[in-house]
Amino acid sequence: MASTVTGEPSKDAASTRPGYGQLLRTRGAWTFLLPGFAARQPFAMLTISIVLLVQHTTGSYGAAGAAAAVTGVSMAVFAPYSGRLADRYGQRAVLVPGVLVHAVSGLTLTALALAHAPLWALFAAAVPTGASVPQVGPMVRARWGVKLQDSPLMTTAAAFESVTDELTFVVGPLLATALCTAVDPAAGLVTEATLTLVGGLLFAAQRGTQPAVTGGGHTRVEHGSALRVPGVRVLIVTFLGIGSVFGGMQVSLAAFTESIGRPGLNGVLYGTFAAGNMLAGLVCGAIAWKVAPQRRLLVGYAALALAASGLWAAHSVLVLAALGLLVGMCIAPSLITGYTLVESLVPAGARTEAFTWLTGAVALGQAAAVTVAGQLEDRLWGGAGFLVPMGGTLLALVTLVALRSRLSARGAGRTVARGVGHRVPVAVD
Repeated sequence: MASTVTGEPSKDAASTRPGYGQLLRTRGAWTFLLPGFAARQPFAMLTISIVLLVQHTTGSYGAAGAAAAVTGVSMAVFAPYSGRLADRYGQRAVLVPGVLVHAVSGLTLTALALAHAPLWALFAAAVPTGASVPQVGPMVRARWGVKLQDSPLMTTAAAFESVTDELTFVVGPLLATALCTAVDPAAGLVTEATLTLVGGLLFAAQRGTQPAVTGGGHTRVEHGSALRVPGVRVLIVTFLGIGSVFGGMQVSLAAFTESIGRPGLNGVLYGTFAAGNMLAGLVCGAIAWKVAPQRRLLVGYAALALAASGLWAAHSVLVLAALGLLVGMCIAPSLITGYTLVESLVPAGARTEAFTWLTGAVALGQAAAVTVAGQLEDRLWGGAGFLVPMGGTLLALVTLVALRSRLSARGAGRTVARGVGHRVPVAVD
């Protein structure tokens, strides 16, 4: 196994029996975990806040989904470049201007929606709003990579981050829905912009744990894209399918609860879905896996596609809640395994970029799903938007099965970053 050690892991991290207790005792971990959680919380509020605000001002789920989709596409396009800049110049250099731009553009989008501006104006404001979404999750994962090089705790860290992400998706939609329905339709976006600014600046202030900058000094590196790794491209398609579940669920649940006259249940149902994801993530991180991650991904993704295929047939709150919980429980294993594979496929100097490609793929899949699901809800029967998670996961599963060999050790043998007198070896799982 070839690897590049950039820091000395703690004694706890070197233990052969991974666990959450050991992970959280890693030296310096809490200095970036707490502000990182605060900084990523608004991410779970953004899409649902846009959908609820624009639907309120226009009366159309199609228009609301399109505005949210523009934000998601913009984030998906710009997120990898943000990750590459963070690898090269440092996370703080990217975060500080990014959160400032995001706060301003998010408030601008809010003002335009309340002023009943034309849809093209909302799209114009949605572009910088999405492009400037701070990629805190990938940055936290990159910091874990620095702390836990060659440690069996890496899988536990991936699970812990998935659980943290899903905790935000439990709290975020509930908070956004409560603010938009009980306070004001604009309250969700205003709160999201404020939390992004404050949390992002706090996280950026933690300089001691950020990965070392890879662009400079005597080891000058010519940075290549993480897309050069074939396995990363397969994972991107896989995560696109996961994004279709998130986007399809958000619009379809909002439309369902609106159709039965109980819009306040939207956050509860989506929170149940996210809670299933979080619970499954906790279990995955507590297991000392002996099955290869490639096989775990195939099995977990097949289960996800099967569970998502039943959503469109649900016609009651209880059935939909149960199915949503099951779908959520099937997402976490796929997310965790995908992020774990990045650690073995991609060298340390390109991991933040690789993580942002995956995060961007989820956002792009979510954006496409929000758009299609919104149109289906407007034009077809109530609940037609649930066809989107089924179609997205089935298509991604076919691709994953066909190209599964690219996730093997042979695909990890390529190098993403090359330079004069300096070659970054790639760890082999």
